[in-house]
Order: sequence, then C-alpha cells, then structure tokens
Amino acid sequence: MRMTDIQRCEVRPGLLIEWTLDPAAIETATDLPEDSRPPGYVQEAHIRTARSVREDGLFVPTWLGTAFDIPGTVDLDVLQDALRSWTLRHETLRSGFRWAGDEMRRFTLDAEAVSLHRGVVGEFSDAGELVQYLQDRFDVAADALSWPNLIYTAVVRDDCTSVYMAFDHSNVDSYSIQRIPAEIHELYTAGVEGRAVEPAPVSSYVDFCEIERANADQIDETHAIVARWREFINRCDGKLPNFPVDLGLEPGGKLPTQKLMQEMLVDADDAAAFESYCRPFGGSLVGVLAATSLIVHEIGGQSVYRTVVPFHTRAKSRWHDSVGWYVGGAPIEIPMAQKPDFHSVLAMVRAELQANRSLARMPIARVLGLLGSDFRPTSPDLYSIVSFVDARGIPGSGRWTDLKAYGLVRVSYGDQVCAWINRLHEGLQFASRYPDTDIAHKNMRLYVEQLREIIISVARGH
Repeated sequence: MRMTDIQRCEVRPGLLIEWTLDPAAIETATDLPEDSRPPGYVQEAHIRTARSVREDGLFVPTWLGTAFDIPGTVDLDVLQDALRSWTLRHETLRSGFRWAGDEMRRFTLDAEAVSLHRGVVGEFSDAGELVQYLQDRFDVAADALSWPNLIYTAVVRDDCTSVYMAFDHSNVDSYSIQRIPAEIHELYTAGVEGRAVEPAPVSSYVDFCEIERANADQIDETHAIVARWREFINRCDGKLPNFPVDLGLEPGGKLPTQKLMQEMLVDADDAAAFESYCRPFGGSLVGVLAATSLIVHEIGGQSVYRTVVPFHTRAKSRWHDSVGWYVGGAPIEIPMAQKPDFHSVLAMVRAELQANRSLARMPIARVLGLLGSDFRPTSPDLYSIVSFVDARGIPGSGRWTDLKAYGLVRVSYGDQVCAWINRLHEGLQFASRYPDTDIAHKNMRLYVEQLREIIISVARGH
C-alpha cells in the first residue's frame, strides 16, 4: 500500500469513534507475573532509544498505522468484535514491558482478559481538525514508553466508514500493517453475514523474540558476523551510515524536525520493465540500490556507497502471517570511484547482497553490544535506510486504491533518511522522511528525480 502520513491519507469528516484496551484489562495487567520470554533485541533497542531521547527532553512519537475504508453503513458492534478477534490472534499486542532497575521484563495478558472499550469522541466537520486530533491522540495512545500502546478509531459516515489504527513500532513492521485491511474486512464481513470464521492459527512474535534471542546470545565477539560488522563500522568512521548526501545538519546540533516526501515514481508498465531488466541480478531491490549508489555518488561525491539494507526475518513460514517487527539489516559497500555504469553496479550490489544478506538474521543490537562501542542512541533511527518491498502479493492489495488503504508513518524528529519504495499494482511508490532543512529538501528532490530518470531509462531503453 502507499506509505504516507496521517495528513495525506484522504481523511474526511465524520463521527469519530475510538477503541482502547478496557480499563479492567489494564488493571489486570498490573498484577501479572513476569513472562519468562524476553524482549526481542529490536524491541529492547527501540524502547531504550525512546527512553534515552525522552531523558534528553524530547518526545519523539514512533507509531506506525494503517488506514482503510469499509463501504456502506457500518455496524459498530460487529466492527468491534472484528477488531477484538484480530487483536487476539497476535499475542504481541497484549504483551508489554516493565522496568526492573535497568532491565526490561515482559508481561503478557491472557486472551480471555482482553476486551475493548468503545468511546464516542464526537462529530468533526473539518478534516484538518480531525487530522490534528488523530495525530495527537495516536502520539499518546501508541507511545513506546507506555502500555497498552495501540488504539483503533473509526470515522463513521452514512456511505462508508474509515478505520485508522495505530501501534507503537515495537509491535509491528511495514508488512504487518499492510496485511491488516484484508484481515479486518474478512472478519467484519463474516460478522455481518453471521458466518463463523476459523482462521488458521498464527504463530506468536513473542515466541519468535525468545527463539531469536536465544540464538543471538550463542555468539560472542569472536564470531565472523561480529567481525564483518566491526570492519564495516570502522570504515564508516566508527558509526553506522547516514544517507551519504549533505542534509544541512550541524555536527552535535539538536535533533531536527523531519518532513515527508511521497509520490509515485513510475507506472506499472515502467515498473515491470525495470524489474525485467534487473531480474537476472536479483530483481528491483538490486536495481533500486544500484541506482541509489550512482545517484548519491553524483550528489555527495563519496567514493564508496555504504548502507544497511533492511530484510525481513520471517525465515520460516510459521511467521508469515504473524504481526511483529521482523526486520534485520545487512551491510553493503559499493565502490564508486571508477564511475561504473548501471549494469556494472547491478553486479556489485548482487554480489554484496549474496555475501551479506545472512547477516540480517543476527540482531544488530546484539552485535553492537558485543563490539563494546558506545552507541548510546540520541536519534530514533540508528542508521538511514532505503527499503524496497513488492507488496502486490499481500492479501487484499488489489483493493487498496478503492478502499483508500494506506500505511501510516509518524513524521516527527530525526537526523537520518528513511526511504521506502513499494511495488504496487499501479507502479512504484516512493516515501521518505528526512531532516527538515533546505539543503536536505534540495538533495532529496534530486535523489527522487534522478531515481525516476534511471528507472525510466532502464525500463524504456532495454
């Protein structure tokens, strides 16, 4: 689905309803014993970062969300049942953390204790006021340092109802939120029709965290994965890489506000032709990274493009339908001093990904701890990313345009560039949050325009 922010997802006026975890369920959670399953490394790093930034005096919302329509007159009772049923499928949504000194301890609410509280917020006649209310409400209700950290809302109208759901990032990733519209629609439609739905069991992200952490804790500082990261970070001047163009930031300055840039890059035909050309080298992801290597060398002048490529960690099919933060990172380095052509860079990117992709299965937070470096986070993002996802195979993707379905990112503060390129049925969509400076805006516009030019040139020239 198209990634954007709450300001650009076609919010329309109507009667606002919200669902939060029932106070009785929250009270039950206060007395729960410790769940022996630990936080995932990415969860712990995320929450510790949020705490560190908060201690520095800055509130940085980090929620992700989804938006979609339900056509026709909605039955709120049925919708509430659908939302509760969906929530129960995913254990991580009823699992949180407490601090015991400087340690994070998990607790998990039993499924039978989960109930939703419905409240009527009121009628909104102005879309701008509604957008601002939703953003402010999500900032509080889906905060990384509180629990529960999710909220569901609906803007009710006679002809259709728009659903907006927000979660702290510790429990969801992009793939998780893109699956939500079809799953809620299936449950809601079955409820309206009086049919029972027996969805296949979904494995728990909480279990995944325990398994991943146990595996990660078996390595030490002598492991080959740690050595590879050590070499990479040393060549990045002792830190993880930023987007290698001038972003107009002063060293040691305050964490800047960010802006969002989002637009369609190319249509479906050009996207398909670009994919066809890149397929022998691994597909559009390789093509996007190759194009990025060329562009940032042109803009920034660095002789080597170094970045961390995000990959999902749903290595086994049991995690395929599970909601959670299943993402790791693999370092790559693309030499650009000899100004290679696009075809040559494709081959270099393919070789780097083949050599290093497996590193994404080891949580980078574990590696950084073993390196012994002081990576006290002062930014919500450890490094910049350029992410590519082919979303056409996600259930319900063919209806996303008709249902006004969007993936939502919260744009607030940060000194990194996070870019997402999604392959949709209608083409390639680009979205990015980046520091709000004139220089960053100029260079990000150059990046997007040149990325489009390369994709079109490859698609139509070959």
